[in-house]
Amino acid sequence: MRIRICMGSSCHLKGAYDVVKKIKELDIKNLKLYGSLCFGKCESGINIEIDGELVSHVSPENVQEIVKKFMKER
Repeated sequence: MRIRICMGSSCHLKGAYDVVKKIKELDIKNLKLYGSLCFGKCESGINIEIDGELVSHVSPENVQEIVKKFMKER
């Protein structure tokens, strides 16, 4: 699984680093976790990309549920 997390100003201020910490807590095998520059959807942040699919409105509270859903679908 490849996850890119927006580290642009807006997403950073909304808590992108806390999202990173929550993803790391999942201990996913073969996880490739990257920071990224702005995805251009600042109003919808925090934004992450999971295996090429953009997901918006991510928060530290819902990120683990979102990632688990992607894992079940693959």
